[in-house]
Amino acid sequence: MTAIGRLLDDFARQRRPLRSLGASGQLGYGIPTPALEAGLARSPDMIGVDMGSIDIGPNYLGSGKLAPTRVGAKRDLRKVLLAARRLDIPLIVGSAGSAGAKPHLDQTLEIIREIAAEEGLSFRMGVVAADIPRDRVKQAIRAGRVRPMDTMPGLTEADVDDASQLVGQLGLEAFRRALEADVDVVVLGRACDTGIFASIPAMLGFPPGLAMHMAKIVECASLCCTPGGRDTILGILDDEGFELESMAPNRAATPASVAAHSLYEQADPFEIREPAGHADLRNVTYRALDARRTRVEGATFEPARTLTLKLEGAAFVGHRALLLAGAADPRFIAQHQQIFAAVAQVVRDLVCEDTAEDYRLGFRLYGVDGVRNWGLPPEQLPREAFVMGECIAPTPERAEEVIRTTKQYLLHHGYEGRLSTAGNLAFPFTPPEVMAGPAYRFNVFHLMEVDDMAELFPVEVETFR
Repeated sequence: MTAIGRLLDDFARQRRPLRSLGASGQLGYGIPTPALEAGLARSPDMIGVDMGSIDIGPNYLGSGKLAPTRVGAKRDLRKVLLAARRLDIPLIVGSAGSAGAKPHLDQTLEIIREIAAEEGLSFRMGVVAADIPRDRVKQAIRAGRVRPMDTMPGLTEADVDDASQLVGQLGLEAFRRALEADVDVVVLGRACDTGIFASIPAMLGFPPGLAMHMAKIVECASLCCTPGGRDTILGILDDEGFELESMAPNRAATPASVAAHSLYEQADPFEIREPAGHADLRNVTYRALDARRTRVEGATFEPARTLTLKLEGAAFVGHRALLLAGAADPRFIAQHQQIFAAVAQVVRDLVCEDTAEDYRLGFRLYGVDGVRNWGLPPEQLPREAFVMGECIAPTPERAEEVIRTTKQYLLHHGYEGRLSTAGNLAFPFTPPEVMAGPAYRFNVFHLMEVDDMAELFPVEVETFR
Protein backbone atom coordinates (compact mmCIF):
# COMPACT_ATOMS: atom_id res chain seq x y z
CA MET A 1 0.00 0.00 0.00
CA THR A 2 1.25 3.50 -0.82
CA ALA A 3 1.82 6.23 1.74
CA ILE A 4 -1.28 8.19 0.71
CA GLY A 5 -3.38 5.01 0.64
CA ARG A 6 -2.29 4.14 4.15
CA LEU A 7 -3.07 7.66 5.40
CA LEU A 8 -6.56 7.63 3.86
CA ASP A 9 -7.28 4.22 5.36
CA ASP A 10 -6.10 5.40 8.77
CA PHE A 11 -8.44 8.39 8.71
CA ALA A 12 -11.31 6.24 7.45
CA ARG A 13 -10.98 4.10 10.58
CA GLN A 14 -10.65 7.01 13.01
CA ARG A 15 -10.87 10.73 12.39
CA ARG A 16 -8.22 12.73 14.21
CA PRO A 17 -6.09 15.88 13.77
CA LEU A 18 -3.76 15.93 10.77
CA ARG A 19 -0.07 16.60 11.47
CA SER A 20 1.74 18.37 8.62
CA LEU A 21 5.48 18.97 8.66
CA GLY A 22 6.85 21.96 6.72
CA ALA A 23 10.46 20.90 6.22
CA SER A 24 11.91 24.12 4.84
CA GLY A 25 10.89 27.53 3.57
CA GLN A 26 12.58 26.83 0.23
CA LEU A 27 14.23 23.56 -0.62
CA GLY A 28 17.82 23.73 -1.77
CA TYR A 29 19.22 26.19 0.76
CA GLY A 30 19.69 23.83 3.67
CA ILE A 31 17.37 22.07 6.13
CA PRO A 32 18.69 22.18 9.71
CA THR A 33 18.91 18.53 10.75
CA PRO A 34 18.08 18.97 14.48
CA ALA A 35 14.75 20.69 13.70
CA LEU A 36 13.86 18.19 10.98
CA GLU A 37 14.58 15.22 13.27
CA ALA A 38 12.57 16.84 16.06
CA GLY A 39 9.66 17.13 13.65
CA LEU A 40 9.96 13.52 12.54
CA ALA A 41 9.88 12.45 16.18
CA ARG A 42 6.39 14.01 16.44
CA SER A 43 4.92 11.39 14.03
CA PRO A 44 3.81 13.68 11.19
CA ASP A 45 1.29 12.46 8.60
CA MET A 46 3.07 14.11 5.68
CA ILE A 47 6.12 16.17 4.75
CA GLY A 48 5.82 19.12 2.41
CA VAL A 49 8.32 21.54 0.95
CA ASP A 50 8.13 24.40 -1.52
CA MET A 51 11.01 24.77 -3.94
CA GLY A 52 10.21 27.97 -5.79
CA SER A 53 8.82 31.45 -6.12
CA ILE A 54 8.80 34.44 -8.45
CA ASP A 55 10.49 36.39 -5.63
CA ILE A 56 13.80 35.35 -7.20
CA GLY A 57 13.02 37.31 -10.37
CA PRO A 58 12.62 36.30 -14.02
CA ASN A 59 16.12 34.99 -14.74
CA TYR A 60 15.61 31.44 -13.51
CA LEU A 61 12.31 31.03 -15.33
CA GLY A 62 13.74 32.44 -18.53
CA SER A 63 17.05 30.56 -18.43
CA GLY A 64 15.72 27.22 -17.18
CA LYS A 65 18.34 27.13 -14.43
CA LEU A 66 17.83 26.07 -10.82
CA ALA A 67 17.86 28.86 -8.27
CA PRO A 68 19.71 26.78 -5.63
CA THR A 69 22.83 24.88 -6.55
CA ARG A 70 22.36 21.32 -7.72
CA VAL A 71 24.44 20.18 -4.77
CA GLY A 72 22.15 22.01 -2.33
CA ALA A 73 18.99 20.76 -4.03
CA LYS A 74 20.19 17.16 -3.96
CA ARG A 75 21.23 17.39 -0.31
CA ASP A 76 17.82 18.70 0.75
CA LEU A 77 15.86 16.34 -1.50
CA ARG A 78 17.79 13.43 -0.04
CA LYS A 79 16.89 14.54 3.48
CA VAL A 80 13.15 14.85 2.90
CA LEU A 81 12.88 11.81 0.64
CA LEU A 82 14.67 9.55 3.12
CA ALA A 83 12.62 10.98 5.99
CA ALA A 84 9.32 10.37 4.21
CA ARG A 85 10.23 6.83 3.21
CA ARG A 86 11.49 6.09 6.73
CA LEU A 87 8.09 7.00 8.20
CA ASP A 88 6.18 5.78 5.13
CA ILE A 89 4.31 9.08 4.78
CA PRO A 90 3.61 11.22 1.69
CA LEU A 91 6.21 13.71 0.51
CA ILE A 92 4.92 16.66 -1.54
CA VAL A 93 7.24 19.02 -3.45
CA GLY A 94 5.92 22.15 -5.18
CA SER A 95 7.45 24.44 -7.84
CA ALA A 96 10.19 21.97 -8.70
CA GLY A 97 13.57 23.46 -9.42
CA SER A 98 12.46 26.95 -8.31
CA ALA A 99 10.68 28.37 -11.38
CA GLY A 100 8.81 25.16 -12.15
CA ALA A 101 9.08 25.00 -15.96
CA LYS A 102 10.06 21.82 -17.82
CA PRO A 103 13.84 22.34 -17.50
CA HIS A 104 13.47 22.84 -13.74
CA LEU A 105 11.13 19.89 -13.31
CA ASP A 106 13.38 17.63 -15.40
CA GLN A 107 16.44 18.53 -13.33
CA THR A 108 14.54 17.91 -10.08
CA LEU A 109 13.28 14.52 -11.26
CA GLU A 110 16.77 13.57 -12.38
CA ILE A 111 18.07 14.30 -8.87
CA ILE A 112 15.28 12.24 -7.29
CA ARG A 113 16.09 9.32 -9.58
CA GLU A 114 19.74 9.52 -8.59
CA ILE A 115 18.86 9.50 -4.88
CA ALA A 116 16.45 6.59 -5.32
CA ALA A 117 19.16 4.56 -7.07
CA GLU A 118 21.87 5.48 -4.57
CA GLU A 119 19.68 4.70 -1.54
CA GLY A 120 17.84 1.69 -2.98
CA LEU A 121 14.41 3.28 -2.45
CA SER A 122 11.07 1.91 -3.66
CA PHE A 123 8.09 4.25 -4.15
CA ARG A 124 5.50 5.60 -6.58
CA MET A 125 5.81 9.21 -7.68
CA GLY A 126 3.10 11.39 -9.18
CA VAL A 127 4.31 14.24 -11.38
CA VAL A 128 2.42 17.18 -12.90
CA ALA A 129 4.20 19.52 -15.32
CA ALA A 130 3.11 23.16 -15.31
CA ASP A 131 4.09 24.14 -18.86
CA ILE A 132 1.11 25.31 -20.88
CA PRO A 133 0.82 25.01 -24.68
CA ARG A 134 1.28 28.38 -26.33
CA ASP A 135 -1.51 27.79 -28.81
CA ARG A 136 -3.98 27.35 -25.94
CA VAL A 137 -2.95 30.70 -24.49
CA LYS A 138 -3.27 32.36 -27.88
CA GLN A 139 -6.76 30.91 -28.29
CA ALA A 140 -7.68 32.33 -24.87
CA ILE A 141 -6.32 35.76 -25.86
CA ARG A 142 -8.48 35.76 -28.99
CA ALA A 143 -11.51 34.71 -26.93
CA GLY A 144 -10.97 37.55 -24.44
CA ARG A 145 -10.28 35.11 -21.60
CA VAL A 146 -6.92 36.56 -20.50
CA ARG A 147 -6.49 39.63 -18.33
CA PRO A 148 -3.40 41.34 -16.87
CA MET A 149 -2.38 41.32 -13.22
CA ASP A 150 -1.12 44.36 -11.33
CA THR A 151 0.31 46.95 -13.74
CA MET A 152 1.01 44.58 -16.64
CA PRO A 153 -0.30 45.56 -20.08
CA GLY A 154 -2.68 43.30 -21.95
CA LEU A 155 -1.17 40.03 -23.18
CA THR A 156 -0.45 39.70 -26.89
CA GLU A 157 0.33 36.66 -29.01
CA ALA A 158 3.79 38.14 -29.59
CA ASP A 159 4.37 38.11 -25.82
CA VAL A 160 3.48 34.42 -25.77
CA ASP A 161 6.02 33.71 -28.51
CA ASP A 162 8.70 35.82 -26.83
CA ALA A 163 8.55 33.97 -23.51
CA SER A 164 11.46 31.58 -23.15
CA GLN A 165 9.39 29.47 -20.75
CA LEU A 166 5.64 29.69 -20.19
CA VAL A 167 3.97 28.10 -17.16
CA GLY A 168 0.65 28.10 -15.37
CA GLN A 169 0.65 28.22 -11.57
CA LEU A 170 -1.03 24.97 -10.56
CA GLY A 171 -3.38 24.94 -7.59
CA LEU A 172 -4.64 22.57 -4.94
CA GLU A 173 -6.57 20.45 -7.43
CA ALA A 174 -3.39 19.44 -9.27
CA PHE A 175 -1.76 18.28 -6.04
CA ARG A 176 -4.91 16.36 -5.19
CA ARG A 177 -5.08 14.67 -8.58
CA ALA A 178 -1.47 13.56 -8.18
CA LEU A 179 -2.20 12.13 -4.73
CA GLU A 180 -5.30 10.38 -6.02
CA ALA A 181 -3.07 8.47 -8.44
CA ASP A 182 -2.12 6.43 -5.34
CA VAL A 183 1.47 7.54 -4.82
CA ASP A 184 4.08 8.05 -2.11
CA VAL A 185 5.74 11.16 -3.55
CA VAL A 186 4.24 14.11 -5.44
CA VAL A 187 6.34 16.56 -7.47
CA LEU A 188 4.76 19.49 -9.32
CA GLY A 189 6.10 22.12 -11.64
CA ARG A 190 5.19 25.73 -10.91
CA ALA A 191 2.47 25.66 -8.28
CA CYS A 192 0.75 27.60 -5.51
CA ASP A 193 2.58 26.91 -2.26
CA THR A 194 -0.68 26.43 -0.35
CA GLY A 195 -1.54 23.37 -2.43
CA ILE A 196 1.35 21.47 -0.88
CA PHE A 197 -0.29 21.47 2.55
CA ALA A 198 -3.98 21.98 1.69
CA SER A 199 -4.41 19.06 -0.73
CA ILE A 200 -4.42 16.21 1.80
CA PRO A 201 -6.80 18.13 4.12
CA ALA A 202 -9.12 18.54 1.12
CA MET A 203 -9.08 14.78 0.51
CA LEU A 204 -9.87 14.17 4.19
CA GLY A 205 -12.71 16.67 4.36
CA PHE A 206 -11.18 19.29 6.65
CA PRO A 207 -12.65 22.82 6.40
CA PRO A 208 -10.96 24.38 3.34
CA GLY A 209 -10.58 27.87 4.84
CA LEU A 210 -8.67 26.53 7.84
CA ALA A 211 -6.56 24.26 5.66
CA MET A 212 -5.64 27.06 3.24
CA HIS A 213 -4.77 29.43 6.09
CA MET A 214 -2.53 26.85 7.75
CA ALA A 215 -0.94 25.93 4.41
CA LYS A 216 -0.03 29.53 3.64
CA ILE A 217 1.85 29.78 6.94
CA VAL A 218 3.44 26.32 7.13
CA GLU A 219 4.90 26.48 3.62
CA CYS A 220 7.35 29.12 4.86
CA ALA A 221 8.43 26.88 7.77
CA SER A 222 9.45 28.88 10.87
CA LEU A 223 9.40 32.25 9.12
CA CYS A 224 6.18 32.95 11.08
CA CYS A 225 8.08 32.73 14.38
CA THR A 226 10.04 35.03 16.66
CA PRO A 227 12.84 35.20 15.69
CA GLY A 228 11.91 34.16 12.18
CA GLY A 229 13.84 31.37 10.51
CA ARG A 230 13.64 28.53 8.02
CA ASP A 231 13.64 25.64 10.49
CA THR A 232 11.06 22.87 10.20
CA ILE A 233 7.57 23.63 11.57
CA LEU A 234 4.67 21.41 12.62
CA GLY A 235 1.05 22.31 11.85
CA ILE A 236 -1.71 20.31 13.55
CA LEU A 237 -5.09 20.75 11.84
CA ASP A 238 -8.51 19.80 13.22
CA ASP A 239 -12.07 20.77 12.30
CA GLU A 240 -12.02 23.94 14.41
CA GLY A 241 -8.54 25.35 13.76
CA PHE A 242 -4.85 24.56 13.76
CA GLU A 243 -1.80 24.77 16.01
CA LEU A 244 1.67 25.89 14.99
CA GLU A 245 4.97 24.96 16.63
CA SER A 246 8.50 25.46 15.37
CA MET A 247 10.73 22.42 15.72
CA ALA A 248 13.63 24.72 16.63
CA PRO A 249 13.51 25.39 20.40
CA ASN A 250 14.79 28.96 19.99
CA ARG A 251 11.83 30.00 17.79
CA ALA A 252 8.36 30.82 19.06
CA ALA A 253 5.12 30.91 17.05
CA THR A 254 3.35 33.73 18.92
CA PRO A 255 -0.09 35.19 18.13
CA ALA A 256 1.55 38.41 16.92
CA SER A 257 4.17 36.71 14.74
CA VAL A 258 1.67 34.28 13.21
CA ALA A 259 -0.89 37.03 12.53
CA ALA A 260 1.80 39.15 10.92
CA HIS A 261 2.85 36.29 8.67
CA SER A 262 -0.75 35.76 7.58
CA LEU A 263 -0.30 39.01 5.60
CA TYR A 264 2.73 37.60 3.75
CA GLU A 265 2.50 37.98 -0.06
CA GLN A 266 -1.13 39.12 0.13
CA ALA A 267 -2.50 42.26 -1.51
CA ASP A 268 -5.50 42.16 0.85
CA PRO A 269 -4.74 41.53 4.55
CA PHE A 270 -8.06 39.71 4.97
CA GLU A 271 -7.86 37.32 2.02
CA ILE A 272 -5.63 34.53 0.73
CA ARG A 273 -6.41 34.17 -2.98
CA GLU A 274 -5.81 30.92 -4.84
CA PRO A 275 -7.11 29.49 -8.14
CA ALA A 276 -9.96 27.60 -6.44
CA GLY A 277 -11.12 30.58 -4.40
CA HIS A 278 -10.05 32.58 -1.38
CA ALA A 279 -9.76 32.15 2.37
CA ASP A 280 -11.48 34.89 4.35
CA LEU A 281 -9.46 35.92 7.43
CA ARG A 282 -11.76 38.64 8.77
CA ASN A 283 -12.92 36.61 11.77
CA VAL A 284 -9.69 34.80 12.55
CA THR A 285 -8.43 34.58 16.13
CA TYR A 286 -4.88 33.86 17.32
CA ARG A 287 -4.39 32.43 20.80
CA ALA A 288 -1.20 31.47 22.61
CA LEU A 289 -1.18 27.88 23.88
CA ASP A 290 2.11 28.49 25.66
CA ALA A 291 5.28 30.52 25.08
CA ARG A 292 6.07 28.76 21.78
CA ARG A 293 2.76 27.60 20.30
CA THR A 294 -0.23 29.42 18.83
CA ARG A 295 -3.69 28.20 17.91
CA VAL A 296 -5.53 29.79 14.98
CA GLU A 297 -9.26 29.59 14.26
CA GLY A 298 -11.90 31.27 12.16
CA ALA A 299 -10.83 31.24 8.49
CA THR A 300 -13.58 30.44 5.99
CA PHE A 301 -13.45 29.63 2.28
CA GLU A 302 -15.25 31.21 -0.66
CA PRO A 303 -15.05 29.23 -3.94
CA ALA A 304 -14.07 31.11 -7.09
CA ARG A 305 -16.92 31.91 -9.48
CA THR A 306 -14.62 31.48 -12.46
CA LEU A 307 -11.68 29.09 -12.60
CA THR A 308 -8.52 31.00 -13.50
CA LEU A 309 -4.87 30.15 -13.97
CA LYS A 310 -1.99 32.54 -13.37
CA LEU A 311 0.38 32.55 -16.32
CA GLU A 312 4.06 33.32 -15.89
CA GLY A 313 6.57 33.88 -18.66
CA ALA A 314 9.99 35.48 -19.02
CA ALA A 315 11.46 36.96 -22.18
CA PHE A 316 15.13 37.40 -23.06
CA VAL A 317 16.11 41.09 -23.18
CA GLY A 318 19.86 40.93 -23.75
CA HIS A 319 23.17 40.31 -22.05
CA ARG A 320 23.99 42.05 -18.77
CA ALA A 321 27.29 43.59 -17.68
CA LEU A 322 27.82 45.35 -14.35
CA LEU A 323 30.21 47.94 -12.96
CA LEU A 324 30.73 47.69 -9.18
CA ALA A 325 32.47 50.50 -7.31
CA GLY A 326 32.33 52.78 -4.29
CA ALA A 327 32.37 56.55 -3.82
CA ALA A 328 33.46 58.54 -0.76
CA ASP A 329 33.70 62.08 -2.17
CA PRO A 330 30.74 64.08 -0.80
CA ARG A 331 30.74 66.23 -3.94
CA PHE A 332 30.47 63.16 -6.18
CA ILE A 333 27.66 61.76 -4.04
CA ALA A 334 25.78 65.07 -4.03
CA GLN A 335 26.07 65.47 -7.83
CA HIS A 336 25.73 61.81 -8.81
CA GLN A 337 22.63 62.23 -10.97
CA GLN A 338 24.25 64.90 -13.14
CA ILE A 339 27.51 62.93 -13.26
CA PHE A 340 25.80 59.71 -14.34
CA ALA A 341 23.87 61.52 -17.08
CA ALA A 342 27.00 63.25 -18.37
CA VAL A 343 29.04 60.04 -18.42
CA ALA A 344 26.22 58.17 -20.19
CA GLN A 345 26.31 60.84 -22.92
CA VAL A 346 30.10 60.59 -23.27
CA VAL A 347 29.89 56.81 -23.55
CA ARG A 348 27.11 57.04 -26.13
CA ASP A 349 29.15 59.41 -28.28
CA LEU A 350 32.12 57.04 -28.15
CA VAL A 351 30.59 53.59 -28.65
CA CYS A 352 27.92 54.67 -31.13
CA GLU A 353 30.13 56.47 -33.64
CA ASP A 354 29.80 53.67 -36.18
CA THR A 355 26.79 51.73 -34.90
CA ALA A 356 23.32 52.35 -33.54
CA GLU A 357 22.57 52.83 -29.85
CA ASP A 358 21.56 49.23 -29.20
CA TYR A 359 22.01 49.01 -25.43
CA ARG A 360 20.58 50.34 -22.17
CA LEU A 361 22.89 51.89 -19.58
CA GLY A 362 21.75 52.81 -16.10
CA PHE A 363 23.16 53.57 -12.65
CA ARG A 364 22.18 53.10 -9.02
CA LEU A 365 23.77 54.80 -6.02
CA TYR A 366 23.13 52.58 -3.00
CA GLY A 367 23.04 54.69 0.11
CA VAL A 368 21.05 57.45 -1.59
CA ASP A 369 18.60 56.10 -4.19
CA GLY A 370 19.74 52.61 -5.13
CA VAL A 371 16.75 50.71 -3.77
CA ARG A 372 14.08 53.18 -4.89
CA ASN A 373 13.66 56.69 -6.25
CA TRP A 374 12.82 58.66 -3.12
CA GLY A 375 12.02 61.85 -5.01
CA LEU A 376 13.82 64.06 -2.49
CA PRO A 377 17.46 63.71 -1.37
CA PRO A 378 18.09 62.58 2.21
CA GLU A 379 18.51 65.25 4.85
CA GLN A 380 22.09 64.15 5.31
CA LEU A 381 24.05 62.46 2.54
CA PRO A 382 26.03 59.32 3.45
CA ARG A 383 29.79 59.62 3.83
CA GLU A 384 30.22 56.86 1.27
CA ALA A 385 27.99 55.04 -1.23
CA PHE A 386 28.00 52.04 -3.52
CA VAL A 387 27.87 52.66 -7.27
CA MET A 388 26.40 50.11 -9.66
CA GLY A 389 26.34 50.61 -13.39
CA GLU A 390 24.33 48.21 -15.55
CA CYS A 391 24.39 47.69 -19.28
CA ILE A 392 22.04 45.38 -21.20
CA ALA A 393 23.05 44.85 -24.81
CA PRO A 394 22.32 42.41 -27.66
CA THR A 395 25.60 40.51 -27.25
CA PRO A 396 28.03 39.85 -24.38
CA GLU A 397 30.76 41.63 -26.32
CA ARG A 398 28.68 44.77 -26.76
CA ALA A 399 27.67 44.82 -23.08
CA GLU A 400 31.31 44.44 -22.05
CA GLU A 401 32.44 47.20 -24.40
CA VAL A 402 29.88 49.65 -23.01
CA ILE A 403 30.49 48.88 -19.33
CA ARG A 404 34.29 49.01 -19.66
CA THR A 405 34.07 52.36 -21.43
CA THR A 406 31.70 53.55 -18.72
CA LYS A 407 34.18 52.48 -16.01
CA GLN A 408 36.98 54.50 -17.54
CA TYR A 409 35.02 57.72 -18.01
CA LEU A 410 33.12 57.56 -14.73
CA LEU A 411 36.44 57.03 -12.96
CA HIS A 412 37.92 60.22 -14.42
CA HIS A 413 34.90 62.42 -15.15
CA GLY A 414 35.46 66.01 -14.14
CA TYR A 415 32.71 67.59 -12.08
CA GLU A 416 32.27 70.85 -10.23
CA GLY A 417 34.37 71.05 -7.09
CA ARG A 418 36.42 67.91 -7.76
CA LEU A 419 39.60 68.01 -5.67
CA SER A 420 41.51 65.04 -7.10
CA THR A 421 42.16 63.88 -10.65
CA ALA A 422 43.45 60.50 -9.48
CA GLY A 423 40.03 58.88 -9.70
CA ASN A 424 36.42 59.27 -8.55
CA LEU A 425 35.79 55.63 -7.65
CA ALA A 426 37.08 52.96 -5.29
CA PHE A 427 37.05 49.44 -6.74
CA PRO A 428 36.34 46.52 -4.35
CA PHE A 429 38.24 44.20 -6.69
CA THR A 430 39.70 44.22 -10.15
CA PRO A 431 38.40 44.06 -12.75
CA PRO A 432 35.35 45.90 -11.37
CA GLU A 433 33.32 44.90 -14.42
CA VAL A 434 31.28 41.71 -14.09
CA MET A 435 29.66 39.87 -16.98
CA ALA A 436 26.36 38.67 -15.51
CA GLY A 437 25.08 36.68 -18.49
CA PRO A 438 21.67 36.67 -20.20
CA ALA A 439 19.00 38.96 -18.77
CA TYR A 440 15.25 38.36 -18.72
CA ARG A 441 12.10 40.22 -17.77
CA PHE A 442 8.64 39.01 -16.83
CA ASN A 443 6.54 39.59 -19.95
CA VAL A 444 3.69 37.25 -18.99
CA PHE A 445 2.02 37.77 -15.62
CA HIS A 446 -1.66 37.35 -16.43
CA LEU A 447 -4.79 35.43 -15.46
CA MET A 448 -6.39 33.04 -17.95
CA GLU A 449 -9.85 31.54 -17.59
CA VAL A 450 -9.74 27.75 -17.76
CA ASP A 451 -12.48 25.14 -18.12
CA ASP A 452 -10.55 21.92 -17.44
CA MET A 453 -7.27 21.91 -15.48
CA ALA A 454 -6.91 18.12 -15.67
CA GLU A 455 -6.92 18.15 -19.46
CA LEU A 456 -4.23 20.84 -19.56
CA PHE A 457 -2.06 19.39 -16.79
CA PRO A 458 -2.25 15.57 -16.67
CA VAL A 459 -0.68 13.42 -13.96
CA GLU A 460 2.17 11.08 -14.83
CA VAL A 461 3.24 8.27 -12.49
CA GLU A 462 6.74 6.83 -12.16
CA THR A 463 7.53 3.73 -10.12
CA PHE A 464 10.85 3.06 -8.40
CA ARG A 465 11.62 -0.53 -7.38
